[in-house]
Amino acid sequence: MEPDRTLPTIALVVPCYNEQAALPETLPVLLGVLSTLSGSGRASEDSFILCCDDGSTDRTWDIIAEWHAREPRVKGISLAHNRGQQNALFAGLMTVLNSTTADAAVTVDADLQDAPEAIIEMVDHFRNGDDIVYGVRSSRTTDSWFKRNSARWFYGLQDRFGLETIPEHSEFRLMDRRALELLSEYGESNLYLRGIMPHIGLQSSVVTYARAARMAGESKYPLSKLISTSIDGITSFTAKPMRLIFMIGLVLLLTDIVVAVWVLMSHIRGIAISGWSSLMLSVWFLGSLVLISLGIIGEYIGKIFVEVKHRPRYAIHHTLL
Repeated sequence: MEPDRTLPTIALVVPCYNEQAALPETLPVLLGVLSTLSGSGRASEDSFILCCDDGSTDRTWDIIAEWHAREPRVKGISLAHNRGQQNALFAGLMTVLNSTTADAAVTVDADLQDAPEAIIEMVDHFRNGDDIVYGVRSSRTTDSWFKRNSARWFYGLQDRFGLETIPEHSEFRLMDRRALELLSEYGESNLYLRGIMPHIGLQSSVVTYARAARMAGESKYPLSKLISTSIDGITSFTAKPMRLIFMIGLVLLLTDIVVAVWVLMSHIRGIAISGWSSLMLSVWFLGSLVLISLGIIGEYIGKIFVEVKHRPRYAIHHTLL
């Protein structure tokens, strides 16, 4: 079905995990965005918010249900178990595709650090013919020094390993129905949506915005999660780490040949070699390298192990549509 670009129905997909502090602040802001879109003739009055509760352990789902009871534009799905942001997003997007007549979906985090007003500009791009619109941060002035630099390291590492992503883009984007249909054909269990979206290849554009401070609650993306996400993205889209191991192996082989020649010449000349220190350093260095190499290979084998079982990504427990 071709999306309606004149007066489209827009779905705002909000992944939620333990967001009881943020949602009472977030939902009025997003409802205001929908009212602005419909009031200015940019979107249909049937546009809505879909909150995707990722197995929260606080009152997140109760808050969604309370808002749905008094405001029909607030809808929700609840996953039976915590499956992570990527699966919660995918569940919401597939719900929009299969259970509604929305023409486009905008994914936005519940903390509203991604500027809600940028959604209006995204819809304008969509109405002008773009199928995917990426939200890209123009600045991170509200982030700490550590957060800014760890994010720069995150994107730089992905770029060095040949991963095709949009720099300074997280999960804030608009996708029309054609993009959602193509996304639904990606069957891998190890989802990395930032890596998948550029592969879809439809007409796209970028909207820039300044990253704001979190409205309420605590960040769900500490350094450990950032590292885990980076590893998942790299191992899901490129085999370069294993090729790097092979190249290091070649370099070490050449080094070993040089050392062997040196040891042989020293033996012929009768020079005493007191190599205890160098031997211990070599053993520790090579042992560490072997363990790191096994860990990288293990990441790929683990991905294969998960994929071949073809388990469902998530189970939806409750729906409020």
